[in-house]
Amino acid sequence: MIKEAYLYKKLGKNIVRCDLCAHRCVIKDGEKGKCAVRANKNGSLYSFVYDKVISENIDPIEKKPLFHFLPGTKSFSIATPGCNFKCFFCQNWQISQMPCDYGLIEGRNVSPEKIVEDALSGGCKSISYTYTEPTIYFELAYDTAKLAHEKNLKNIFVTNGFMTGECLEMIASYLDAANIDLKSFSEDFYREKIGGKLKPVMESIKKMHALGIWIEVTTLLLPGLNDSGKELIGIAGFLAGISKYIPWHISAYYPNYKSSIEPTGIDSIIRARRIGKNAGLKYVYGGNIRSDDYENTICPECGKTVIKRSGFYVTESKIINGICGYCGKEIDGVFK
Repeated sequence: MIKEAYLYKKLGKNIVRCDLCAHRCVIKDGEKGKCAVRANKNGSLYSFVYDKVISENIDPIEKKPLFHFLPGTKSFSIATPGCNFKCFFCQNWQISQMPCDYGLIEGRNVSPEKIVEDALSGGCKSISYTYTEPTIYFELAYDTAKLAHEKNLKNIFVTNGFMTGECLEMIASYLDAANIDLKSFSEDFYREKIGGKLKPVMESIKKMHALGIWIEVTTLLLPGLNDSGKELIGIAGFLAGISKYIPWHISAYYPNYKSSIEPTGIDSIIRARRIGKNAGLKYVYGGNIRSDDYENTICPECGKTVIKRSGFYVTESKIINGICGYCGKEIDGVFK
């Protein structure tokens, strides 16, 4: 089914402006926005992915990655086709770029009620809107999130952060946590490599934190593109300026989609983690590398390991109701 979009404005002469993401596409009658899943029909804006779920899985919440939000639990994860970015290094390009690259919108017809039902029957504690970009299927995410809260399920966005303030304000009451991709600290990178802007992402991170949404941030290190000391110092300083307790996930890259750049070396991950810690960040993680040590949670007070992880799974926890089991320090996050 198609559904009339949320958060758009009619400009007259059958022209509309979409106010969900920071592109704020002005769309003429019969045309689509940059995401290719929202279209103007006779002067009204419609979503063509409201019930087109192309991926649904039960994932460990650590896969999002979220390490400080209900660690060790399962999250029911869904996506529709489409994205508002064009990252040449996209790791889910088969579904995120399907509408733009192939003009296709595929997926199984699934209602918000069914998503909540499946999450509960799967023993999940949350629903994650992930894999592609939840902003472009906001209507489905919003309607599902409201129902999820009624059933005591938490809601999570795994997002590129390129949404409007109005979008965040609308869903804030139902959005419990988010992992935001901060892909670079360069406006040139955002403009030239992915077709976006840095500033709106920064504003989203600040606004989510101010709204009380638990946030963690991920940066995928691309050798020679966004891994300079200047960029990493910029990212770390920006996050620490909001809160030194925001977890920063620094992830290694492996060639995908339209990219042939070399994989990220472990030395780059180690260097980036050091930069994050030097900036004052208390929780800095390294991901997509063959080492469990960089994904363990360390108490910032006593320095002992309070959560051990292997891959996407918690193997040992010394946190009791959010408190370090060794020194009694409160560990930042949502643990119950």
